[in-house]
Amino acid sequence: ISRLDICIGKILEIKRHPNADTLYVEKIDLGNGDVREVVSGLVNYIKEEDINQKIVVILKNLKPIAMRGIKSYAMVLCASSADHTKVELIVPPEGSQPGDKVYFEGYEGEPDAQLNQKKKVFEALQVDFTTTDDLVATW
Repeated sequence: ISRLDICIGKILEIKRHPNADTLYVEKIDLGNGDVREVVSGLVNYIKEEDINQKIVVILKNLKPIAMRGIKSYAMVLCASSADHTKVELIVPPEGSQPGDKVYFEGYEGEPDAQLNQKKKVFEALQVDFTTTDDLVATW
């Protein structure tokens, strides 16, 4: 899990993707002058006004990928119901600032500079992400 570079970000701008009904394009501040464009499939789950200017949790060492013609340079992390009909932003602890690192207790290693897509590191770890009954994200 320490191979994932997870940090806090702040959504500075959000707009609908011009070529996809279910995608947003966000400008997200990841701290230290790192502002990235991120494409996320949250249109059917979260309103623009409910996500704009929010502090969010970001996976930032994925290989950039074009989504319907716009390159995405990170991923907004969310939690969903078991049947994926409800999706919510993962809300970091109060006082979190853009650039703050997210660590998992007992796994404090250095993240990969960029995850190797062929090794499917995120996909293998993603299945063990869950939320507790108290709505706390865990791995």
